[in-house]
Amino acid sequence: MKIGFIGSGIMGRPMAENLLRAGHQLFVYGRRFDRLEPMLVAGALGKGTPAEVAAESDITFTVVSDTTDVEQIILGDRGLVHGARPGHTIVDMSTVSPAATRRIAAALAERGVHMLDAPVSGGETGAREGTLSIMVGGEAPIFDKIRPLFEILGKNIVHVGGHGAGQVVKCCNQIVVGLTFEGVAEAILLARRNGVDPVKMREALMGGFAGSRILDVHGQRMLDANYKPGFKVKLHHKDMAIVMDNAQETATPLPGAALIAQQMNALMGAGDSELDSSALMRALERLVGEDLGNGK
Repeated sequence: MKIGFIGSGIMGRPMAENLLRAGHQLFVYGRRFDRLEPMLVAGALGKGTPAEVAAESDITFTVVSDTTDVEQIILGDRGLVHGARPGHTIVDMSTVSPAATRRIAAALAERGVHMLDAPVSGGETGAREGTLSIMVGGEAPIFDKIRPLFEILGKNIVHVGGHGAGQVVKCCNQIVVGLTFEGVAEAILLARRNGVDPVKMREALMGGFAGSRILDVHGQRMLDANYKPGFKVKLHHKDMAIVMDNAQETATPLPGAALIAQQMNALMGAGDSELDSSALMRALERLVGEDLGNGK
């Protein structure tokens, strides 16, 4: 299948490489050649604009950083919409605003172009291993058509509703992840300040209801003060801003999510934007004057 792909970052590149390994022809665009080069070496064909990518393909995936980038890549002067023929499908796997997603989908529909919003969870490891969780919004027949490609990229693939629903579910995901980070960090801090070995505390909790993937993986990161990304603070900060914007739009009280948004603000203000989100531990340490993390 001829597939367009725009996104060559920590998530996009391994996803594109998985599609290439599955035998699909990829047409790619990116602003930085150094990021595109591994994909080109693997067999992808580079194009000069998003519009040129769409003109060569029937389906185009986008995996970029924020809402502004998605709008520009899809609807901008050289955007996908200008190369896409009626019947083309754009699958946006970025994490962006649900409201913006609905606007973009409506603008594409006027041109006869389909859209799915399909944000993911699972991090760099999930992208590399093809085990991502993919939450998909859009028309069910279009989802059914694209599902074989999703199955190359992920294992838990759920159609969650109409346009924008995938992005709403991703907001929900980021709330749960952020609050679980906070809970694990608070538990480590409390154990430490009571003179209890936090390593033993984590071991004990892993065997009960408190056990989780985050306690397992990111709890160990916090204990080791190893904050090499992973999913960067600046991206989690951006995602929580989307959550809080949606909370305001829908008059939904989210006090826990507001706390995580503030913790991410604190990390950004402290210059920790490039660290893994588990560096939330550092925000708590600073509150008690115990910045023990080395931020490596």
